[in-house]
Amino acid sequence: MEKPNYYAVIPAEVRYNKKLTPNAKLLYAEITALCNMNGKCTASTQYFCKLYEVSRASIQNWLRLLDNHGYIERDVIYKKGSKEILSRSIKLVAKPKLNIYTDNTNINITNTNLTDNNKGRFKKPTLDEVKNYCLERNNNIDAEAFIAFYESKGWMVGSNKMKNWKQSIITWEKRETKTPQTMSKIHQHLQKNLNVKEKLKKQLKNEVN
Repeated sequence: MEKPNYYAVIPAEVRYNKKLTPNAKLLYAEITALCNMNGKCTASTQYFCKLYEVSRASIQNWLRLLDNHGYIERDVIYKKGSKEILSRSIKLVAKPKLNIYTDNTNINITNTNLTDNNKGRFKKPTLDEVKNYCLERNNNIDAEAFIAFYESKGWMVGSNKMKNWKQSIITWEKRETKTPQTMSKIHQHLQKNLNVKEKLKKQLKNEVN
């Protein structure tokens, strides 16, 4: 099969992350090459399977590692009412910046600055993003409850601003599995906030009348 003829880049943060497997790092590099060539990576799992001659499970595990550590984001569109994937695109969260992208026959890279001004800047997820991610992970997290809970807290985790909402989803999964009582407290806190809002609305309505 035809292989990308563009340079791949592995930033130091990915390269020296001991929690990533060597193959996950190699896959990250492949994604950068496809992004450099096409502007985005729309390659399917099957494409990567054929490219590296490995199983679907291996590719999915490598993608999950990169996703969980916040290096990539997957935009998945499912067939309505099912878990069948219609399309998927992958984007780099901390995208390596190269002023001039060239193919392997003409080395002309003028800037290998791997920094990203947007790195670390948190962006609130949409309801669809949370729903799709929960579907992808096959968990029982209520997407609406998740968003409402963190909206009520100003998207804070303890005393710190949230950095990675997907990691918070994974934390909720662990709490749901290990300590159902904790999830119960979260829902109680959420319900309390909703009750207060409803009470304020009624008071405002009475004052207007």
